[in-house]
Amino acid sequence: MMWILISLLALCGFGIGVGSLVVFGSRLGCIQKLAGERRWLSRCIALLLVVLLAAVLYVAMDPVNMVIVMLHLAAVRLMIEGLFLLLKKYAKKKVWKYLADVVSLVAVTAYLCVGWYQCTHVWEKDYTLQSDKLQGNLRVVQITDSHIGVTFDGKGLLPYIRKINALHPDVVVITGDFVDDGTTKEDMLDACRAIGELKTKDGVFFSYGNHDKGYASEEAKGWTNDMLLDELRDNNVTILQDESVLIDGRYYIVGRQDKSEETRGQGRKSPKALMGQLDSSLYKVVLDHQPCEYDKEVAGGANLVLSGHTHGGQLIPFQYMGEWTRQYERRYGHEKRGETDFIVSSGISDWELLFKTGCRSEYVVVDVKGSR
Repeated sequence: MMWILISLLALCGFGIGVGSLVVFGSRLGCIQKLAGERRWLSRCIALLLVVLLAAVLYVAMDPVNMVIVMLHLAAVRLMIEGLFLLLKKYAKKKVWKYLADVVSLVAVTAYLCVGWYQCTHVWEKDYTLQSDKLQGNLRVVQITDSHIGVTFDGKGLLPYIRKINALHPDVVVITGDFVDDGTTKEDMLDACRAIGELKTKDGVFFSYGNHDKGYASEEAKGWTNDMLLDELRDNNVTILQDESVLIDGRYYIVGRQDKSEETRGQGRKSPKALMGQLDSSLYKVVLDHQPCEYDKEVAGGANLVLSGHTHGGQLIPFQYMGEWTRQYERRYGHEKRGETDFIVSSGISDWELLFKTGCRSEYVVVDVKGSR
């Protein structure tokens, strides 16, 4: 529902944006000189230039990112136009008539360059928690939403694996959307091999996201879900599908099926069904790709719930839409309810979009200090 709403808003905004860019473009002196007194011709020339710009962006990027750039250009130009109308009204000196165009272009370029950098570069995000259910300390590293093939390919995951190894994690968890419909077979294999390079004390665990099984046919992707699972297992990854594992007799890793299974006709177990029979005195780390059902996970006995999916809200001003439409309970960061800590990561990469203006790409390091 949320993505349908965002898509409709984006298409409407794109249409309005193209129209506004045509109007602004038709005012340029060089275009007016070519068109003379014929306003319709100046509009046609401006439209041609806007279409040409869109075509260049389409070829250089893809349709989705072309729309993003055009929307930002139009929105910023409209805002700058409003500001300059006020400036012209109250300014004592004459304002250069092309200043608004120059300021808009510079602002959009700088803004999207920052967004591109925040999307394609990866930071470490650290959290420190306390629990009286844990004997000793625990370091958990979370990787989520790599969507292999968008901002880096399968081999491009390896440098981050080396950084994670340097942290000496007890356990590494992959909380979904490891791959995507657009991930090639070669990249899928390379990414699984990169994961196989992880060095941990207690292992590597994987739970599904909504994109891992994908929405395209297996023929279109060139690889199957069984191939993905086999490659992960061959690289020492434990797959958890509504399952739990007791680690070292002191804590559990609980992997939930993704919420998207409910729309695929498969369903998933409730937190109570998953954790009701587990030792209530031990610490429980739950992997749940989409940050939802918080109250049920508290009632089920979870102590730490790790999620992704939201991409940190992705873009300003859309970053709060998921919470407003109640598609998920938290966009990003840490929240504590009772004895349960919830952490939502913005992800190590991105889905389709090459810009993150409301957050930045990351992997998560959680240090849990035990009091026993």
